[in-house]
Amino acid sequence: MIGGLTSLSLSRIAFARQSNGPITATKLSENIILFTGAGGNIVTLTGPDGLLMVNGGLPERSADLTKTLSSHFNVNRVQVLFNTDWHLENTGSNETLGSAGAKIIAHENTKLWLGTDIRVEWENRTYKPRPAKALPNQTFYTSGKMTFGKEEVRYGYLGQAHTDGDIYVFFPGPNILMTGDVFTAGAYPIPDYCTNGWLGGLVNATKSLIDLSDAATKIVPGIGPVQARAELESQLEMCSTMKTRLADLMRQGKGADEIVAAAPTAEFDKKWGNPKLFLSVAYRGLWSHVRELGGIV
Repeated sequence: MIGGLTSLSLSRIAFARQSNGPITATKLSENIILFTGAGGNIVTLTGPDGLLMVNGGLPERSADLTKTLSSHFNVNRVQVLFNTDWHLENTGSNETLGSAGAKIIAHENTKLWLGTDIRVEWENRTYKPRPAKALPNQTFYTSGKMTFGKEEVRYGYLGQAHTDGDIYVFFPGPNILMTGDVFTAGAYPIPDYCTNGWLGGLVNATKSLIDLSDAATKIVPGIGPVQARAELESQLEMCSTMKTRLADLMRQGKGADEIVAAAPTAEFDKKWGNPKLFLSVAYRGLWSHVRELGGIV
């Protein structure tokens, strides 16, 4: 394993989860607003009697988020909350909103992770089970859809990618796609092997997101500004290339440190940033799929 995973996880938090400043709002359509600054991107859809929200920020920003929502909406009760995966930057408002009666929708695997101890090696951290009110109270396995106010909302499972509970939420009317942390802007995506994410799954999930979108789709990543479909295509190229390249290095008998020293991401670093955490977790995740990759053992 590559050393220094604790410092790598801190660097991830530093570049990806800016959460000490103000929470800001960007209007994406007549009734959809993107909120940033609470730990990860949050999308809200306004209905006649309340809000639908995709992700809820970090727990320590939940109170600030509630105040921000109150300042933007006459009706601010969150009726529906989607969790795109189990990580805290997406589930930090679960307990507050669940206690207030919100419907919390997530993949079944996300609910299972939230209800148990999770040891995340690359963060050197153990996450404790969340309270019962913080657990999703409506789960699914493949896909679903609903109508909220006047908008159709579609959602679906993205497989083992960033985690094994990743989902997207798509608003076909205004053509807005929330990807969760399967897709990130300005930083390498993280295939969290500790909860069954892996690089091959990121390739497949990114393909699925491309198929859901078109040239006019506003794509909201887990972190970073709104993107176009071309950026999803760039992530697909990078992840596909790195899956092949890392597997080839592993077939040559290269270990983790040797792979980092080989600088396999060099042509992508200007766009995606520091690759060290990405390489460390991708390498570990690939080892869980060596039979599928072939020729490594």
